[in-house]
Amino acid sequence: MKLNIAYPATACQKVIEIEDEKKLMNLYDKRMSQEVEGGLLGDEFKGYVFRISGGNDKQGFAMHQGILSTDRVRLLADASTKGYRCRRVGERKRVSFRGCIVAGDIAILNLVITKKGDAEIPGITDENMPRRLGPKRASKLRTLFNLGKEDDVRKYVISRTFTNKKGKEIRKAPSIQRLVTPLTLQRKRSIKAAKKNSCVQNQADAAAYRKLAAQRSAEQKEARRSAISKRRSTRKSQKTEKA
Repeated sequence: MKLNIAYPATACQKVIEIEDEKKLMNLYDKRMSQEVEGGLLGDEFKGYVFRISGGNDKQGFAMHQGILSTDRVRLLADASTKGYRCRRVGERKRVSFRGCIVAGDIAILNLVITKKGDAEIPGITDENMPRRLGPKRASKLRTLFNLGKEDDVRKYVISRTFTNKKGKEIRKAPSIQRLVTPLTLQRKRSIKAAKKNSCVQNQADAAAYRKLAAQRSAEQKEARRSAISKRRSTRKSQKTEKA
């Protein structure tokens, strides 16, 4: 079985193959997210504590959290199922998943170091992988460099330079997210003013509509009264003529 050991503090990882079945017996029947003492896997890991984060079997099926089985099972997966991508809206499909319990047919097991021991592990704890990309969000840049509100965050963006295919050096830097500039404040003011003007215009339109509706209603009532009065006058005139 191959063990893919990762150490988040140094951002390094290394694959180690263990063929001793006595050492691997300490990993069997363990579930994902459980911790294992490093001394059970060898004297070079004494004092270390590993957390099982996942793994693949010999056919390439990944371990799935929540499936309490040592074998592969077929589950009805939908859009909310992790590890399955729907091709159509509302699609459901029966897919094979690996259980979250470690067994003998696991080919690669992923381990994460949660506690470091006394001895260094070559290639994992003795090296430090530099961070290639820096943060993009303005608040995280202020936290990283301990900046205040008056400092310009754009001067502290972590950039990198590389040479393109034409042999020209190009400097690349991420665009800062949630950066408050005079232009963004102006846009906020314009949006707020537009909303306020829209509310005022809607109220004015509603008042004009109510006034027009009341005027039309009064005109209809007046027309009805005049029609009724004309009808009554014609009836009176007809009665007088017959008499």
